[in-house]
Amino acid sequence: MIPRYSRPQMVKIWEPENRFRIWFEIEAHACDAQAELGVIPKEAAAAVWERAKWDVARIDEIERETKHDVIAFLTNLAEHVGPEARFVHQGMTSSDVLDTCLAVQLKEATDLLLADMDALLAALARRAQEHKYTPSIGRSHGIHAEPVTFGLKLAGHYAAFKRGRDRLAAARDEIATCAISGAVGTFANIDPRVEEHVAAKLGLTVEPMSTQVIPRDRHAMYFAVLAVIAASIDNLATEVRHLQRSEVREAEEYFSPGQKGSSAMPHKRNPVLSENLSGLSRLIRSHVVPALENVTLWHERDISHSSVERVIAPDATIALDFALSRLTGMIDKLVVYPENMQRNLDMLGGLHNSQRVLLALTQAGMSREDAYRAVQRNAMPVWLEGKDFRTLLKADADVAKHLTADQIDGAFDLDYHTKHVDTVFKRVFGE
Repeated sequence: MIPRYSRPQMVKIWEPENRFRIWFEIEAHACDAQAELGVIPKEAAAAVWERAKWDVARIDEIERETKHDVIAFLTNLAEHVGPEARFVHQGMTSSDVLDTCLAVQLKEATDLLLADMDALLAALARRAQEHKYTPSIGRSHGIHAEPVTFGLKLAGHYAAFKRGRDRLAAARDEIATCAISGAVGTFANIDPRVEEHVAAKLGLTVEPMSTQVIPRDRHAMYFAVLAVIAASIDNLATEVRHLQRSEVREAEEYFSPGQKGSSAMPHKRNPVLSENLSGLSRLIRSHVVPALENVTLWHERDISHSSVERVIAPDATIALDFALSRLTGMIDKLVVYPENMQRNLDMLGGLHNSQRVLLALTQAGMSREDAYRAVQRNAMPVWLEGKDFRTLLKADADVAKHLTADQIDGAFDLDYHTKHVDTVFKRVFGE
């Protein structure tokens, strides 16, 4: 991922130095277990820890000859450890190192992402409570429907990200498995207790059935969860983009002093953050298909999955980390215009109360079909001629037969639409 969309903590997880550190710990912990089992001398295991060094440039140099990254690492490690290095990697295969390392990296990355989501949830909860009863028009198909509150909008997004966090926590557990099972996963040349020891030291669980590789359905699910979270980011970002449109202007991204919106038009205040988030979300979602295709490997293993994961694992986690942080800042500073929300709510002369009038007529004895026709014929002039809905209803003879003027006025009470907001908030945020 390019530096523009990267944050240092997440980038560090995927840097070569960290990868080789994890590789070393896998090998060294395996040596400890082998020593306890009497497979290798305890002095050799101690020497691995004491003398271990590696150099990224030297590893790259060796790999240019060997065309094998794990062998290059082990060769460089041996240059520092000395003769005892012959006991390193006993009974293991490259995938034991690579797959277990990837599990550690994804676990570490997920811990950062979970913290990111906690920060986002806190920002959404605060802004939702702030605007719990701020009325605005709800839209279906982009068209005015019935009143909601801006707090309810944000509560809906909070609930989506809370589900996303729960899924991510489960995905962390599913991806965090260790495989130290040898060439085709049979433990022919290494004791299963070595795997158990390494897993415990690295904070992983034992992979129940590895065929030299950890099954890639785990990884496919992991990247699918990241994609769903990215979709939730896009959903919220798209909402902000719509609300910031000049003809709506119910909310907008914070426009900082000195910020400029256009190289050509000095007046512009563009939703650049949310547009950026929509783009990053597309990128993260695009990793799902390659991850799914990685599930299918030849027999016990091949490495067709490897090149894919070397790209999508860092890119997806780095991009999502950046996107969650950016979204949190955007929500935290989001500028809300309640007066514009009220203006838009009143724009169509009360049409958002059409269902209340329809129901009142049916409860007063009119058939649903006749009530629908009566309400609709009074609604259309409001759309087409800008007339007042309430006035038209009161002048309609069929409506007047069933509803008094006071009853019609009662159907235009805004508080009616928000009477259960507190119930929804308790369901979303708890008591």
